[in-house]
Amino acid sequence: MPYLASLLVYFGVNVALILIFFLSVGQIFKGALELGVLKEACISYSITLLLSLVLAILLWEAKYFGLFVLIILVTLLSFVFKKFLQLYQLTSDRANKDHLTGLYNHGFFKETLKEQFADCKKLKKPLTLAFLDLDDFKKYNDRNGHLQGDKLLAFFGARLKKAVEGTNFIVARYGGEEFAILMPSTTKEDAYAFLNRLRKNVNDTYFEGVEHIPYRCLSFSCGIAEMEKDMYESDELIHRADQALYYAKAQGKNNVQIYDKHNMCFDEIKFKQDLEALEQQVKFFLSKDVYTYRHSKRVFKYALEFGSRLNELTDHERQTLILGALIHDIGKIEVPRDILNKQGKLEKHEWEIVKKHVTWGKELIAAEKRFDDLLPLIELHHERYDGKGYPYGLKGEEIPKLARILCIIDSFDAMTTERPYQRTKTFDEAVEEINRCAGTQFDPIYAAKFIEFVKERYLPLAKVQQLNEI
Repeated sequence: MPYLASLLVYFGVNVALILIFFLSVGQIFKGALELGVLKEACISYSITLLLSLVLAILLWEAKYFGLFVLIILVTLLSFVFKKFLQLYQLTSDRANKDHLTGLYNHGFFKETLKEQFADCKKLKKPLTLAFLDLDDFKKYNDRNGHLQGDKLLAFFGARLKKAVEGTNFIVARYGGEEFAILMPSTTKEDAYAFLNRLRKNVNDTYFEGVEHIPYRCLSFSCGIAEMEKDMYESDELIHRADQALYYAKAQGKNNVQIYDKHNMCFDEIKFKQDLEALEQQVKFFLSKDVYTYRHSKRVFKYALEFGSRLNELTDHERQTLILGALIHDIGKIEVPRDILNKQGKLEKHEWEIVKKHVTWGKELIAAEKRFDDLLPLIELHHERYDGKGYPYGLKGEEIPKLARILCIIDSFDAMTTERPYQRTKTFDEAVEEINRCAGTQFDPIYAAKFIEFVKERYLPLAKVQQLNEI
């Protein structure tokens, strides 16, 4: 009995340590169960305990023979466990590594980025992402053949792997001739210095056939983006690094560019095309909920006028705010008609359905990559400055700037919209409400600016209209 008791204590302590390990690296107990870790641990320990009991009996009954059997079994078990670990590592590598370059693959990199993004955001540490694209790789392939092209990819992957040795950087083949480097606890300036040195080093490294492509040397274009405090998911960082990469290629290739919102040029023709495309989607509301259609158009108009007064916004941000305002409620297309047009207060379960429109809207618009910049506005325009909004309960500057601005515009129009069976606030009352909720529901800085805008642009017109009605 003392022997069994000691084994159970040993078993309990080891299982507890395993669980503490999973919790310490951010894995939940449910995840451990799903991976079968606890199940495998129980089976392995049970076998070990039974084996040790047998060995204890052998040692008690036949000392030297029992000791001999113990040594043989321990030796065999050590080989078995070593082989098991090698097989596990091989399987893990096949799942997480790119077979051509030996670097991490796209899927593993995306998962790691999400984890690092959450950790660095929580610890308020910098996180920088870089995308690298081999210049003129298609031309190299066309001239030298795909087999030689694969050798070039493998060669470049090895150079990247060697370059990050001794750092905590994570390098992966993102797809085709595109590579990614994730740099935790690194600012964009330090990342730029590192990658520019790497670029020059690569330029000076010969590989067979590169003398026939435009730069006559091995080169890459690179885009860098650093996580900002108003980002809420890792896809935003990917999008910015991708934009910076395209900007680098537009600058003539073989250079490194840091994402700068001022470099994201305003394209009037593209803006008009995007506006027309989104307008067609909003028109679906005409047959289902004319109030949502008219609300979207008014919010669009307010965003257009208010955005033009915000000098701190770039042209690209102003364009994003305007388009996001037009399409922000597109997810309500998925909400049942009887809930959208219900007269009176919604039931709890009905309200929960309505709240899902932000997620549904994001999914609808995410289908077209060109509208990626609009996704935060669609999904987060009901977040509150005090953290009591939905869908995530983000707080303060965790909410992207444009989403904070849209929240104010959206709420103002909702308060002043004329609907049957619902009291409508006057512009004066709506301004008072925004002022009262500044710092709780609304960003206090932009709330003050919006109030000033309404007072200058709309209150005089509202007063004239009231006098005419009298």
